Amino acid sequence: MPDWQMNAKGSSERATEAWLSGDSRIEAAEFARARAEVARTARPDLLARLELLRCATRVAALELEACNGFDALAADAAPAEQAYARYLAGNAQAADAALLPSAHRSLISAGQTDVSAIEDPLARLVAAGVLLRRGAATPATVQAAVDTASARGWRRPLLAWLKVQQQRAQAAGAADEVARLQRRIDLMLR
Repeated sequence: MPDWQMNAKGSSERATEAWLSGDSRIEAAEFARARAEVARTARPDLLARLELLRCATRVAALELEACNGFDALAADAAPAEQAYARYLAGNAQAADAALLPSAHRSLISAGQTDVSAIEDPLARLVAAGVLLRRGAATPATVQAAVDTASARGWRRPLLAWLKVQQQRAQAAGAADEVARLQRRIDLMLR
């Protein structure tokens, strides 16, 4: 494996972990390193893939803004990356399913909402975020996301998903559940 590839992989992994753990400063520095390493290849398709990883971490933490880094490179992205970008945006079609990573295919092709069978924790959170974006997240989807983020110690997505649970409990008039979730949120924010 060439040096640029090892460096980019290491930096992108550290950037992902930093973002999910709530450290934006380290994430920005590591992502800049990963981007610089990939840019050495002058391959916009590889840079597009890196930008999609960054966007996926945002979806996992329910920061559902546009994926501008990818959008700037979309014209040179491979069909699989374009399909994944549509998936992250909540706009994937049935034809995109075959191009998606295997963990995400059934959410499009079969319309499933059960994310608990997805082995990779980040992929599980991304899938849950996509379902929420599409308005298809069930209480079990939200609970799986909370459990995943909690088990990994990923503060940013955990806070976002606990707030989703809390909003749903408020809407249902479940005051005890709202209070219990607030105690969890307060514990995490100390």
